Amino acid sequence: MNLPKFITDFIEAQNNHDAVAYSSLFSENAEVFDEGKNHIGRAAIQKWIENSNQQYQATLKPISYKEGEKGSVFTAQISGTFPGSPAILNFNLVLQQGLIQSLKITG
Repeated sequence: MNLPKFITDFIEAQNNHDAVAYSSLFSENAEVFDEGKNHIGRAAIQKWIENSNQQYQATLKPISYKEGEKGSVFTAQISGTFPGSPAILNFNLVLQQGLIQSLKITG
């Protein structure tokens, strides 16, 4: 599968549980929506992914990637130490100047 660099970087950062590399893919005022909660700003996103990595040890296996007018959807199988693992999730992304401005994770 031919994926854009920011998606391969996203997968690599997640699979290495590297919160600094993961958060560096986001703009300073980016927003993440996951498990019913919003995380706003790069520092909050880094804290959220650090906690998530410690709790779930999740890894991503890409399934598909589609670009649209209003953003992109990256679909992946996510495996980890959470109930229902593995699961298929959609990562709904909006980019701004090469960085992720918005990420909404849906099932």
